[in-house]
Amino acid sequence: MSVRVRFAPSPTGHIHVGNVRTALFNYLFARSEGGRFILRIEDTDLERSTLESENLIYEDLKWLGLDYDEGPKMGGDYGPYRQTERFGIYRKCAEELMEKGYAYKCFCTKEELDAEREKAQAEGRPPLYSGKCSRMTKEEADRREAAGEKPSIRFRAFKPNVLVKDMIHGEINFPTNSFGDFIIIRPDGTPIYNYVVVVDDAMMKITHVIRGDDHLPNTPKQVLIYEALGYEAPTFAHIPMILGPDHAKLSKRHGNTSVEQFRSSGYLPEAMINYMALLSWSSDDEKELFSKEELISKFSLSRVSKSAAVFDFDKLDWMNGYYIRRKTADELYGLCLPFLLDSGMADGGFLEKEKERVKAMLLSVRDNFVKLSDAPAFMEVYFKRAAEITPEAGEVLALETSAPVLEAFLDKIKNYEYLSPEDYKGIMKEIQKETGAKGKALYMAVRAGVTRSTKGPEMDSVATLLPVKELSGRVEETLSMIRRG
Repeated sequence: MSVRVRFAPSPTGHIHVGNVRTALFNYLFARSEGGRFILRIEDTDLERSTLESENLIYEDLKWLGLDYDEGPKMGGDYGPYRQTERFGIYRKCAEELMEKGYAYKCFCTKEELDAEREKAQAEGRPPLYSGKCSRMTKEEADRREAAGEKPSIRFRAFKPNVLVKDMIHGEINFPTNSFGDFIIIRPDGTPIYNYVVVVDDAMMKITHVIRGDDHLPNTPKQVLIYEALGYEAPTFAHIPMILGPDHAKLSKRHGNTSVEQFRSSGYLPEAMINYMALLSWSSDDEKELFSKEELISKFSLSRVSKSAAVFDFDKLDWMNGYYIRRKTADELYGLCLPFLLDSGMADGGFLEKEKERVKAMLLSVRDNFVKLSDAPAFMEVYFKRAAEITPEAGEVLALETSAPVLEAFLDKIKNYEYLSPEDYKGIMKEIQKETGAKGKALYMAVRAGVTRSTKGPEMDSVATLLPVKELSGRVEETLSMIRRG
């Protein structure tokens, strides 16, 4: 059978980066093996699951470029792909398990179970269910249910040990006395994760289950259910956790943790995909920069480490900057436009009317970006006059040649509307001849006069992208500031 893998998030909000890495590894494995990547919505948590959150999952996957082959929106041969639409299937399978003796009705109340657990702990025993309802006759169970009692359904841990074979962790033997008989359907009829995931994976013919290693303790229970239902268990691969820089589990206190937070902060999907792929996986050639197509061609579960991955925000920033610098002017304009509009720096009408000039402005500062959201700060030089002269610019403007240079600059640009690159170079050569200023005393003086700083985009970009009227206004204002002291 060809490879079939699934990504099965709960619709309780945007996808967390840990889930992104799980989805990505499943996607890369499916594509590298010529298999199918399935999306299943696990919405049995009725209190927290919402259709709005489900739509956020579709949105996040689309932004990341992780296209799936089967799912709730597109259907497939093994649906439904939303768990709340499969309750009848779960009930039928539970009845089958009870008929075969692998499951039974349990009428123990929460209070009884709590008391049993406390007694076991006080006696130094594992807090396992005693199994008393497993000895109840069918007649008694039917009588109690007819009287209005609502039972849960428990699965019987029918063998002493379960051997789990994992592609990453190897073979692990789990004694069943570490968990005992466990509930698969609650008294209100809602099924438990460890049960429904087996029914779904079996019926959807999932061949490989690739998920976080926090699910490893659940696996022996699931293997037992596979066997009881008469299905062969899939191949398991439990990938390591993602930790924060402090080596604690990655959480909101470390910064961005959801796809939406990274997107709204100005990260690119290709940077996210590239970086997330390197968390506990490495290429055999030790490269770090990959397109999605390259990742598909190189990905192998045999290269996944057992060790937890530390999320390095600085490395992601570096990678994001790398991908930003490879964007064309058109791409950069489209990507940065929302951030420029949100900043209030310029309105949409101006940004559309002056699109070509804005593109050139973006290219002039692009190499400084780490995130797309950095664009307004670096573009500010084009849209806003600095209120103060920086100390470094003040030192330049204090040179005795600076005022004559700026006055000459004002005189030579007065008949232009915009300067071309050739105009600017010619004017600067003329000023050099007339004033004798050169190097820093010449070029940095003009920069300080226009921007009131010694840093920023190349001065020939600023001088040619701003209208001469704005250049003149800025220089005149700067001269007045330095003359006032």
